[in-house]
Formats: sequence, C-alpha cells, structure tokens
Amino acid sequence: MPDPIAVEVVFGRPESQTLVALSLQQGATVASAIAGSGLAAKYPEETFADLAVGIWGRVAARDCILKDGDRVEIYRPLQLEPREARRRLAQMGLTMRETKPVRRDT
Repeated sequence: MPDPIAVEVVFGRPESQTLVALSLQQGATVASAIAGSGLAAKYPEETFADLAVGIWGRVAARDCILKDGDRVEIYRPLQLEPREARRRLAQMGLTMRETKPVRRDT
C-alpha cells in the first residue's frame, strides 16, 4: 500500500486565514482535499464549488492529482480590481505600501 501524502488546504477571508493540514491517499484530487478539509462546514455561507482553486499560486482543475507537500488554495473573487484600488488610493494621497498620506510639498 502506498504511503499517504501530506497536503494543506488554505482559505482566506478578509479577517482571517484558515489552514488545514491533511493526510490523504495517493491519487487524491484537489476536490477531495477540499472536501476532506471540513471548510464547507466551518464556513457554510461560502459556496466552495463556485470558487476558483489552485496549487501553490497556480490555478488548477478540481480533478488535478495532488503530490506530497502540495498546498491547495481556495480563491475568493476580488472585491476591487487592483488598478482601480491603486487609483482610489492615489486620489487619497496613499500608495499600496503606505497607509499614511503621502506628504506633497507644493
């Protein structure tokens, strides 16, 4: 019998991030890792079937076979497109790196 594989399933929310470590059988898929993580029960308000998923920052299909050490990530949709976020910050005198107004000597 083949050795089990160790994977992590990660889901981030604005206020927190949840990481679940799992031990799965060889041949496990992204979908089986998400199902085994228990995140659907922890966050019943989320529709995980509709969210994009990936492995180590790269979008992946739910039927993708996992390898030992993989990190399955569940992606929520962006609330604001990044260019629009930068544009809004600039209007307020802020940058993505700074939380305080930029001092402009005029």
